[in-house]
Amino acid sequence: MRVEWPTLLLIAACYAAWAAALFLLPGVSLALAVPAAALTIALQASLQHEVIHGHPFSERRLGEILAFPSLNLAIPYLRFRDTHLAHHMDATLTDPYDDPETNYLDPAVWRALPGWKRRVLEVNNTLLGRMAIGPVVAQISFMAADWRLIRAGDGRVLAGWLWHLPPTAAILAVAAASPMPLWAYLLSAYLAISILKIRTFLEHQAHVRARARTVIIEDRGLLAFLFLNNNLHVVHHMHPKLPWYRLPRIYFNNREKYLRRNDGYRYASYAEVFRRHFLRAKDPVPHPLYPDP
Repeated sequence: MRVEWPTLLLIAACYAAWAAALFLLPGVSLALAVPAAALTIALQASLQHEVIHGHPFSERRLGEILAFPSLNLAIPYLRFRDTHLAHHMDATLTDPYDDPETNYLDPAVWRALPGWKRRVLEVNNTLLGRMAIGPVVAQISFMAADWRLIRAGDGRVLAGWLWHLPPTAAILAVAAASPMPLWAYLLSAYLAISILKIRTFLEHQAHVRARARTVIIEDRGLLAFLFLNNNLHVVHHMHPKLPWYRLPRIYFNNREKYLRRNDGYRYASYAEVFRRHFLRAKDPVPHPLYPDP
């Protein structure tokens, strides 16, 4: 059986660092423990993404045993898996109805929203807004969509949430037993989701050609590590079975090919993303290319 040792060892290190952030660092400094816990929670979400794509074992169910508890508390692993695999249908990327990870809306839906809600979504389309209020906006939208599916009789969605409850209760019990106050853990989880919003902020753009909808951010720093090189996103979409530690070599050895592939949708670093879009929206909320009769 194939075993990807870098991923397996990183999973073990992530949980060890998470435990240290909860049980050791609060005795040193709570101000240090909270961001440390946030970083490990964000990393675990990226590792869940690796497991969804068949890492570190050739048998995905073995990896799911390791990644099943969502340290961020908010997103059930089974729902993350199902919606993310649906998102990988490149032909429907950014579609307001068929892409479950898009932030674009049908223009007709946008026009029907009350003014205050449109303003919230416009703020959410800046990087600052996505990090500050994005976790709440996305969670409400995600849970509302799942609730509609559950009410319509979708047992798979209901099971995803029910299976989420026991590991979430266990995580909260561990946090409550640790020296870290429970409010501090909840803050860490929120900060972790906020960090992850940096990655998803402009991963995809509206474009007539599906191949040009996915970004490349040529960053090799801390955020690239936390996101397990998913900033090289067009490479991941073209080769979703490649493990995170192989993406940089594949990309930089074939850089021009991938930039031709996505029509040059590229940023040099996350610093450039912050500089250009921290206070200024990159895209409108209504999908600019969606049919609008």
